[in-house]
Amino acid sequence: MTITYPVPAQTSSVFVVVTDRTPTDLSSIVPWRMGPSHRRAARDALGTPRLTLQAFRSARSPWRRMDLSTEDLRRVRRARHHVVLTSTARVEEQPEAAQVARAAARGIAEAYHGAVYDPLTGAAVYHCAECPGERRDFRLGDDWLGWRVSCADEEHACGLGAAASEGIGAEADGGCSCLVTTSRGLRRFGLPEITLTGLACAHSLCAVTVLRTVAESLLAGHFAWLYRQTETPPPCRGVARRLRVVGMDYAVLSGGADLEGGPFHVPRAEDGSPPGMPDEESGLLRVRLTPAAAARSCLRLRLPGGHGGNPRPHHTPGLLVA
Repeated sequence: MTITYPVPAQTSSVFVVVTDRTPTDLSSIVPWRMGPSHRRAARDALGTPRLTLQAFRSARSPWRRMDLSTEDLRRVRRARHHVVLTSTARVEEQPEAAQVARAAARGIAEAYHGAVYDPLTGAAVYHCAECPGERRDFRLGDDWLGWRVSCADEEHACGLGAAASEGIGAEADGGCSCLVTTSRGLRRFGLPEITLTGLACAHSLCAVTVLRTVAESLLAGHFAWLYRQTETPPPCRGVARRLRVVGMDYAVLSGGADLEGGPFHVPRAEDGSPPGMPDEESGLLRVRLTPAAAARSCLRLRLPGGHGGNPRPHHTPGLLVA
């Protein structure tokens, strides 16, 4: 059996460089003071939709509102200037288009002693003067994947995150399995975000590891499918419900978008997402590990315990951390 998800014709990425120094001459930095891996591509893309640069005083920047941590958001708003790099490209030109834009952002951040933020992942892009810069080869682990951890039952929420930070086991909260872990950043490549539910809230790290494994496998197949298209990719793609990783059935996929219902809400810049991108909640792919994969990982199958006898549990049978 297969499930189908929509593939947008084009996707966008935005990178925001925050700095206290006045960005006076960006043309001297991009592409000339970038790393060599993406310098030529940046030169060719500059001034086209694939790479546009805008400088704002912080008080007038449309990117003062982003879905970041409190500390990161404070730094964004306290900075004097924002340099915004936007890349909009056909989906088959990813991930190179996003890599070139981020390489340019790194160059500007280094020149003006600033920091780079990615609104899609909701985090800063790690960078230092001695770092090698943007790789030519794409690796999802190079700050391309973010995640959001939340509780499925907000009304009867347990101490989500408190037990994890103290290293308390899953039994400490009565076997609660309200954890929901959702990816951030996959939609820039034309792939829906994925979500894991029914996990023990005391151990979010293991859920993130599983999320990254599933994302890497799905994205590899997605890119291979895009590269095989000789013309414009079809508006949707079908994938097997059972995801295989390293020769074994690893997970079962469900969900996907309602193709007839117009699943994509297109946010504005002030919503904290690149303009023209599908909304993060549109057409999520839900993931459930197979028993064999759960037995080999730090997760095991078990019925959730709920919140202290909550008569209206919002959970479904899922995964708990062993």
